[in-house]
Amino acid sequence: MYLEIVSPEATLFSGEIESITVPGVDGEFQMLNNHAPIVSILSAGEVKIAGTITLEEDVQDKFISKDGKTVLTINSGTVEMKDNKVIVLAD
Repeated sequence: MYLEIVSPEATLFSGEIESITVPGVDGEFQMLNNHAPIVSILSAGEVKIAGTITLEEDVQDKFISKDGKTVLTINSGTVEMKDNKVIVLAD
């Protein structure tokens, strides 16, 4: 599936991934390939990306590697999943 993470400053990541786990307001949830369409509000927490990804040099400091996943800490945001494309608007 394709993931795009956008912040007010810039696009932090765009590319193919295996799965994503996000901090929903009612708890953490994961999306895999062919997930049903969804739009959700995100709370403060960690966006966890599974898969081999390449980050641009100017955004590498925003991500950490944890438990074999690439992790981005956010304060809030929204996520939309449709047609195997995930868009995370992160704050």
